[in-house]
Amino acid sequence: MESKTDTGSASVTSEELAAIEDEEVLNKMLDGATDFEERRMIRAALRDLLKKKRDKREQDRGSRQQDLRQQGLSKGGTTGGGVSVGRASMNQQPQTNKPPGQLSSTAGGQPGLAVASAQKCPPAAAPNAKNVKQMLLDWCRAKTEPYEGVDIQNFSSSWKDGIAFCALVHRFFPDAFEYSILNPNKPRDNFQLAFSTAERLAGCPPLLDPDDLVRMKEPDWKCVYTYIQEFYRSLVEKGLVKTKKRL
Repeated sequence: MESKTDTGSASVTSEELAAIEDEEVLNKMLDGATDFEERRMIRAALRDLLKKKRDKREQDRGSRQQDLRQQGLSKGGTTGGGVSVGRASMNQQPQTNKPPGQLSSTAGGQPGLAVASAQKCPPAAAPNAKNVKQMLLDWCRAKTEPYEGVDIQNFSSSWKDGIAFCALVHRFFPDAFEYSILNPNKPRDNFQLAFSTAERLAGCPPLLDPDDLVRMKEPDWKCVYTYIQEFYRSLVEKGLVKTKKRL
């Protein structure tokens, strides 16, 4: 028996949800859904759609690599260099712009300045701040729930590879970039993509610096919390989030 759920005046089946290939449509349906079973079905459709796009991307990449191998063989050359171009290796180590010995100094020769810049975050203290922090964490978890590779448990380690930032931004701007090709082993690229997209489309100021974040074992939770607050406010100002509470 096929599952059905009410969305407004229409009755939508799981098969009809599976036929929707636009993430933005599913996201809007999820935002407007109130019934638990309805939300479960839409989340499942979102997860399936993201997996389908990721599988297609991998298939296309494999076809391109095969074509490159065939072209190299037909020309009598080696294929090693050509095949590796554009390959997203999941085993490579996170990239940084400076060797370990230079992480504690900057061009001005002032020790610790680079790391200190990452700590220039306003204190997160405010009336009822604990409740606000938990509410914002729950909001982040709910918005990124359909995304594979994202498990938000806190405002520090859960964000260290940049994927959670990208998922949160992608939820509101699904046409801005292709989520399925992101590589968790390239945190700096992920940070840069998320922050630049949020600034361009939501007007959220880039309070965090990707270079500072990749130098730290885990991001400072106060810095991440402050940035997410600013992103949330930017979405409210754009009318993309409706709320009666001010963070």
